[in-house]
Order: sequence, then structure tokens, then C-alpha cells
Amino acid sequence: MGERFVVVPVDGGGGVAGEDEHSDAVVSDPAPDTGSGGREEEKEAGEDSVFEQQDPNAVVPILEYNREPNKYGDGVPKENSPFINNTDNDKGNSYDGTNMALFEEEMDSNPMVSSLLNKLANYTNLTQGAQEHEEADDDEGPKKKAVKSPQMGTFMGVYLPCLQNILGVILFLRLTWIVGTAGILESLAIVGLCCSCTMLTAISMSAIATNGVVPAGGSYYMISRSLGPEFGGAVGLCFYLGTTFAGSMYILGTIEILLTYIVPKIAIFVAERKEDEVDALLNNMRVYGTGCLALMSLVVFVGVKYVNKLALVFLACVILSILAIYAGVIKTIFEPPDFPVCLLGNRTLQNHNFDKCSKFEVIGNLTVTTKLWQLFCDGPDLNATCNEYFVNNNVTEVQGIPGLTSGVISENMWSEYGPLGMLVENKKLPSVAGGDPARDIYLPYVMNDITSFFTLLVGIYFPSVTGIMAGSNRSGDLRDAQKSIPIGTILAIATTSIIYVTCVVLFGGCIEGILLRDKFGDSVKGNLVIGTLSWPSPWVIVIGSFFSCCGAGLQSLTGAPRLLQAIARDGIVPFLQVFGHGKANGEPTWALLLTAGICEIGILIASLDAVAPILSMFFLMCYLFVNLACAVQTLLRTPNWRPRFKYYHWALSFLGMSLCLALMFISSWYYAIVAIAIAGCIYKYIEYRGAEKEWGDGIRGLSLNAARYALIRLEEAPPHTKNWRPQLLVLLNLDSDQVVKHPRLLSFTTQLKAGKGLTIVGNVLEGTYLTKETEAKSAEQNIKAAMSAERTKGFCHVVVSSNLRDGFSHLIQSAGLGGMKHNSVLMAWPGNWKQSNDPQSWKNFIETIRETTAAHQALLVAKNVDSFPTNQDRLGEGTIDVWWVVHDGGMLMLLPFLLRQHKVWRKCKMRIFTVAQMDDNSIQMKKDLQMFLYHLRLDAEVEVVEMHDNDISAFTYEKTLMMEQRSQMLKQMQLSRTEREREAQLIHDRNTASHATINDKADTGPERVHMTWTKDKLFTERNRNREGNANVAVRDLFNMKPEWESLNQSNVRRMHTAIKLNEVVVNKSQGAHLVLLNMPGPPRNRGGDENYMEFLEVLLEGLNRVLLVRGGGREVITIYS
Repeated sequence: MGERFVVVPVDGGGGVAGEDEHSDAVVSDPAPDTGSGGREEEKEAGEDSVFEQQDPNAVVPILEYNREPNKYGDGVPKENSPFINNTDNDKGNSYDGTNMALFEEEMDSNPMVSSLLNKLANYTNLTQGAQEHEEADDDEGPKKKAVKSPQMGTFMGVYLPCLQNILGVILFLRLTWIVGTAGILESLAIVGLCCSCTMLTAISMSAIATNGVVPAGGSYYMISRSLGPEFGGAVGLCFYLGTTFAGSMYILGTIEILLTYIVPKIAIFVAERKEDEVDALLNNMRVYGTGCLALMSLVVFVGVKYVNKLALVFLACVILSILAIYAGVIKTIFEPPDFPVCLLGNRTLQNHNFDKCSKFEVIGNLTVTTKLWQLFCDGPDLNATCNEYFVNNNVTEVQGIPGLTSGVISENMWSEYGPLGMLVENKKLPSVAGGDPARDIYLPYVMNDITSFFTLLVGIYFPSVTGIMAGSNRSGDLRDAQKSIPIGTILAIATTSIIYVTCVVLFGGCIEGILLRDKFGDSVKGNLVIGTLSWPSPWVIVIGSFFSCCGAGLQSLTGAPRLLQAIARDGIVPFLQVFGHGKANGEPTWALLLTAGICEIGILIASLDAVAPILSMFFLMCYLFVNLACAVQTLLRTPNWRPRFKYYHWALSFLGMSLCLALMFISSWYYAIVAIAIAGCIYKYIEYRGAEKEWGDGIRGLSLNAARYALIRLEEAPPHTKNWRPQLLVLLNLDSDQVVKHPRLLSFTTQLKAGKGLTIVGNVLEGTYLTKETEAKSAEQNIKAAMSAERTKGFCHVVVSSNLRDGFSHLIQSAGLGGMKHNSVLMAWPGNWKQSNDPQSWKNFIETIRETTAAHQALLVAKNVDSFPTNQDRLGEGTIDVWWVVHDGGMLMLLPFLLRQHKVWRKCKMRIFTVAQMDDNSIQMKKDLQMFLYHLRLDAEVEVVEMHDNDISAFTYEKTLMMEQRSQMLKQMQLSRTEREREAQLIHDRNTASHATINDKADTGPERVHMTWTKDKLFTERNRNREGNANVAVRDLFNMKPEWESLNQSNVRRMHTAIKLNEVVVNKSQGAHLVLLNMPGPPRNRGGDENYMEFLEVLLEGLNRVLLVRGGGREVITIYS
């Protein structure tokens, strides 16, 4: 990037470029060292945001990267940015002049550029390395030492650490055996595959590492911030397990060198028989390995700084050993070393228990048998009984290292795989068969200790190319990390690849094949095979490799606990949080204990060849996701993806990712499945239980791109009837404390949707957004909490509008995006509409019905929603009754089917009722309906209810009259809340009185005259009663016949329908768990809105759980497949 900052000085009093403004750029920490260097907690800031409002009460350090859990709640390691975090002092000093008065009110959140540049220039980033621990150990006072600026360059900071981590135990202990077993060509293929994989990964890693500052945590940090906490946690733990098992492998390598090549006499378990040698070796490895692990853990616990200081010593051992190998190869051209290999026929012999490679030797004039004779015969005598193969074949001796010019390279080109127990043979030499092959394991032959095949060798070899992350892990110690990491890492991989390739060719060109396949050097008196080639002495390699393995083991035990601590402190895996704690100097004590425990598992396996494929899996998994992270970021072209390393491409990353996956299954398909399963379980666990993190990761960007693509595709055409499902807009009401009034509405949504399709939960606040912003956010949080409690999967949308009517209208019109818009609205019935102070409540309800109809959206209204079942309820045997009065697209059929998919309603049966008129053939209707349901593949009982044209009853007229009188009364009067409640009670009393009047008018007392419309009329009636005109009053008030004639006949008919239909529904479905009923539409004339509410109230009277359904004007269910 070629940015240039131009600083323009500004004159004036208290100018912003003076020293005073920068005096607080570095905040000293007055507290003693606690936790990770005693740092103060800091407020989280996004990686790519530049100006962000901060908590004015938060006092935060400017120049530190903090891994302590912070007081703001999530314990995330912060990518501290100097131009994001402001201290109180900064805010006080950031501006004190007049030249920039236009911006003075924004200075707290938007600092002046001069202040920003000063902090940016002084920014540093500390890792949890040796420097911190040394400071913590050496600094006992309350004041912390000044932090030294990092000075390490590419060579010391990246190249050498990578070299040390890549070269190691496999090179010294197994590479010669791999070359001998696989041949030069296949060995080159193995080396090429593995080195290509790490090179491609290094290119991807370089792009990620140069896209901003990478704090301690290395690969875990890169992956988690690129792919999100789920992937980051899964891969971070896999990388941790890989590093831990690498520690096991290095310790096993250390013990193998110690027991096999340095001091074999200290072995505790000694095999009395040859067939028990392998078991004895493994048991020795377990005992000594455990002791070595305990010692190394103690060293790491007590003095991690010494481990870091000895790193160069261990690296020197590795480099000297490799130089000794090259020197030995050059020497073989002129003077090959003398390491003879004894063969019987064409079979290689273990050269431990005999000194001369012959059957007889002449001492004086006597021919006597050698020690070799006694190994194959039952006595030292010449006439002793001997093994038949020993008798039939001659003993020959060949040079184990014939030299580079001997032409042995042509013989070592091809592979020599074989099963467990296969003898190591030289096919060029003659051999006469004889003896029992089953007895060969008891004889001193060199044989395979494991079954060998190409894919196994890939798994064993791969750990020798791991360690490429060493440079990125030290990014905080580098002078210029964005320059050093790519160059140093790629150069280290190139160097080690050249070393490995040349070693493969040189080993194959210098060493006899039978010696290459002799894994433990038994044919050359137990010498390390690679040591026989070295100059000036085999001990150079033995001692060098021993210290190399020791150092690598210590490095693993140092690095793995810190990686686990970094993951634990991120807080994404709740049960790991205990491992985030440590000693006062930040040393991860608990993480070290867990690491040692897991490491012990690898040591108990005891075989280097068995442990190597395990850690190969975990490292390959890590590298796979590094490549994936780079590819995803490159393809998404996210604005923050601006790596300084330019030589990357998404195709290379995908190639690297594919190679990693292929190598996993090539090495060991069952280990690969186990590793993927472990990573998958961790991923799902973090997704289910882990803390919510927003790291601007690529997976979120990928989701956004996928969502955008899908939405554009959905926009092309409306969904087919077969794909139609209710996409709900749920209109919630909140009380004065911003708490959801009807949480059962969300429960019902969950039961209806079962997590499928779209759910938008909406709410409207009355006011303006500027004044209600805080309330809106609080309401949104409360709704989300309620949705989480009721397991409702969907989105929350809170709108602030000048009035509720417009707010609901805005939600119905604009909720959703593109093709992902709601097609149905779910709301609760306004149960207290009669008692409400404000008629606007039920008017809003009716207007919502009209708007959903105009928008061609379905409407679901739940009455008595608080009595609906919760998600934990399990309804027993019962019914869901559907009253199908008019056809509105089949919603009534579809909803019970969807409800019965949920475990709450699963045991309920579905019944469908339809209404027949006088001239309908009810028997034929029932048959047709049964056939229709059969074609719809719905299992339901069918019943046809006949409604005869009865005369309209007096009760109907009475109901209608009261409805109209109440409507007229409320229009004329502006009653207070108390008066209106009394009015509702009076109307209820009048309803009771009217029945009594019809039966026995004489029983009605003058007290009933309280049913009046105005106060004046009330007093008038009282006066008339006092005057003895009670009978006249009763006649005028309760002789209703003349008043019936003046009623609106349309209202009378509607009331008649509501009453009759209610009688039928209550008769049939009063005991049903749920009743679904067609919702009649509101009147076209808005003057009859209140009458409409009365009709619905009468229709639903006496029913407990009711769902009124109004279709959206389209078919939603089909008989076709």
C-alpha cells in the first residue's frame, strides 16, 4: 500500500500538534504485575474500524496488546488500536484551540489527525514470549519496566526459528529408512507432496499475516479472525493437539536415541528372547519417556526464559549435524567409511552378538566355530545340529556405505515394501531356501518391525515439514513483521526442502539398500544409520540429534500451553476458561498440566511411527484452514483484505487446501475421519455454547454473499404453491417496562414454523427515533431474549413511528428483503378492546386487517393466546378443529398439518367441519371433502354441519340493538376511564335485564333504569320514577319492538350469522385443543368498525383457544406432486 500522510501544522493557542497533546500517548501501569504482565483491561475494538465511540469512563493502555479477560464482558484478546482507544486525559488534551472549533463537539469520538498519527507511530504489539516473563520475574517493584521496542530481523526472528522447528527427529531417525523402503523415486514424491503442501500454506499464511498485525497465538489468531470463532476454536484446538503430540514425538525420539544409540545398557526391560525385543523397547520408552516428560515440564514451569535462550544452542546442534552429513557424503567419494554388513545368503544379520562375519575361524591349525555359529546351531561343535538355511548358505560381508561413486543409486531407485516380520534381504546375492520360516523370528535376522506401505510413510514423514508457523508466532518480536514473515518462512521452507531432497538422493546414492532398510542400525553394531555416513564421527549426529529432539520437545511444551491459554482467554470454549489462568508472570500453569497429561498419552503409545501420523492429521487440519481462510478472503474481496504480500492467488490456496485434505486421507483415512470428527464436534460445541464474537470473519462475509445471491435468485419469481409456507411477521406488544406481553405468541410461532422459513418479530414504539433510540434498543434486546427463551429462530425488527397505526403499516409494507419477505401476519386478539381508554387500539387492529388484505398477505389472529401451550407442554389425545366456512386458498388445511409436525401437537387429531345450507346435499359434500383431503394427503375426520334458515331471534335483535346503542353512545360522549368501565358494566346488566323482561316484564324493578346513555337522562329517569311514572318508564325502555324496526338490517343479519355459527362451533368444538376459523373481513364502510369487533366477539364467545385465519388471496396447498 502506498499511503502518504501529510501533517499540516495549525497555528493558534493550544494547537493540537504540541507536546501537551501527546503526553498521555503512553500510559504507564501503576499496578503491580498480575495476570499477563499486569495490564489494565481494555475495551474491544474492531480490527478495521478507525473511529469508534468509546466508554468515557474506561481507562485503557494505548500501546499494549492485552490477553486478560476484560471487564466489558467477553474476555476477548484485543487487537488494540492506538487510534481507537482514548484515555480520559487524551480527551481532555485532544483540543484546546479555536482554529478547529467547527469540529470541537466531536473531539471525544473523532480525534485530531495529529494525535492519531502520534499514537500510531508509537504503537507496538507484545507477545507472550520470553521478554514478558523475564520482565515479570525480574521486576518485583510496583513499577513495570519500560518495554523495549522489538529489534529482530528476518534472519533471527523468522528464518532460524522456522529452520529449527522444521528440521528434527524424522530427518535423523527415519529418513534413511523411508528412502530404503520407498526407494528414491517414491521418497522424492513423498518429500515433494509434503513440501508443496507447506509451501502453498506458507504463501496463504504470508497473505494473512501481512494483512494487519498478528498478535501471539499465530495460526489460531489468523484462522479465528479470518474464519470466525467456530472455525478458529476448532482449528486452534487441533493445532494445540498437534503441537502437544509433537512434544510426545520429540520425547520418544529423545528416548529412542538415548536407549538405542547412546547408553543401551540403562534399559530397565531387557528381552531374554529375540521376539520380545520390540515389547521391551516400547516399555522402556514408556518408562523413560514419562520421566523425561516430567523433567521437561518442570523445566518449562520453572524457567521458560532458559528454554528460549537455549533455542539457538539446539538449532546449532541441528545445523552442525546436517553439515556433518554433507561432509560425510563428500568424504565417501574419496574414502568410504568402513561399516561392513554381514549377510547369510541374502539375509541381513544383526551384528550385536558376534564379532566376525564367518562360520569358522582358524586359530593356529585348528578350525573352530565363531559366535555366529552358536547363534544358529545348538552348540559350538562342528557336528552340532544347525539351522538348515545356515547350513545351505554362505556368509558374506558387504560395505554398508559403498560411496557416492559406487553406482548403488540405481539399486535404491525402487521400493521394497513388506509386511511385519519380513526379512531385509539383498536380492542380488544367491540364496538357497531351507529351514522353517516360522522360526526366523527367533534368529538374529534384521526384519521389518511394522508393515510398510506408501501411505504410512507419508504420515510418518509429514511431521518433518511442520513448524512453518514459528515465524508468525513471533510477529510481536519482529522489527517489520509484514516484511519478515513471508520472506523468512518461504526461505526456510525452500531451504529445508532442498535439504530433504538432497538427503534423499545422497542417502540413496551412498548407502546400501539393506542398511537403509535397517531402521535401528542393528546390522552395523547398533549405530545410527545416518551417523555411519557422517564425518568426522557418528557421535556428531547422535549427540546433535539428541539435543535437537530435547530442544524441540521443550519448545512444544512451551508453545502448546500458551496456545491453549490464548484460546481459553478468548472465551469461545466455556469449559476451557480455567486454563486461561496462570502464575503471576502469566505462565500458563493449568494449561501446562493439561498439555503434559495429553503428551503422556502419546508417550504411552510409545512408538514414534504410531504417534507421527496422529500429529500429521492435526497439523494438516490446521494448514487446510489457513489455505481456506486465504481463499475465502480473496474471493470475497472484503474491504479489509489488503495484504502487503502480493504473490498469492485463491487458486494456489485451493490447491494447498486440496493437497492437505488429500494428504490427510493418504496418511491414514481413519485418523483423518477422527480428526475431522473432533474438529466438527468442537465447531458445533462453540456454535451451541460458545460466546458470541464478532471478529469480522470471512465466514460471515461468505454468508452475506451467499444470502445476497440467494435473495437475487428468489426475486426472479414468486414461490410455487408446492414451496409455499407461512413466512411470518409476528406483531408483538410490549408493556411499559419493555417486556413482551404475550410470550406464548412466540411459542406458537416456534411450533408452527419448527425453525423453517422466515420469521420476523416486529414491534412499534410511539414517538421519534431521536428520543426513543435507547428504548428501541432495549425493546429489541428484550424481544431477542424472549425469542431465545421460546426457541424462536428469526429476526427482530423494532420500528419507532409517530403513531402505532403508521408503524404497523410500515412493518407490513417493508419488513423483509427481496424475495425473503413475509406472506403472513400473526398477532394476538385485543382482548380488552371494550375496556380500553382509547378506541384507537381496536381501530389499529382493524386497519391492520385491511392492510394485510390489501398487501395480499394472510392473517392469523390468536385469541386467548396466553392459554396456548408452551414448547415444553405435550398435549395428549385431543383434536385440532378446522371450521371451513369459506375457501381462502387452503390456509386452514395447511396450518394444522404444520402444527402437528411439532412435538407439542403431535398426538392431536385433525377434524374438519364445513357448513351446509338448506339447499346443499350434505352427504355429497362430505364425500367430496373426504376425496379432496385424500388428494391433499391429509389425515383428518370430516363432518358437515347443517345450518337451517331459522327466523332471526329476539336475542339477535337485542344484541344488535345494544351494539348500535353502544356505538352511538361512545361517539357522542368523551367518557373518562372510570365512566367507560361503568358503562360497559351497565350494558352487561342491561343484557341480563332484557332476557328477564322478555320472560317476565313485571319483575323488572326501577333499579334497572340505571341503564342510561347520559347523566341528564339518568336524572330525568330518576325524577320520573319519583313521580310515580315507573310503569311508563319501563314500557318506554323495554318495549323494544318499535326500536327493532329501526335497526340496520345488515347488522341484524351479521349478528344472526355470528350467533348461529358460534352456537354450532361451541357445540362441536368446545373441548378441542385448538379451533381454526375463517375470519370474516372488516366492513368497507369504516363507520361500522366497532360493530365488526362486536360480531367477532360474539363469534368467538365461549371458545378457549381460537386461531382466526384470513387467507392472502392465493392457493397455498395443492393436490399435485
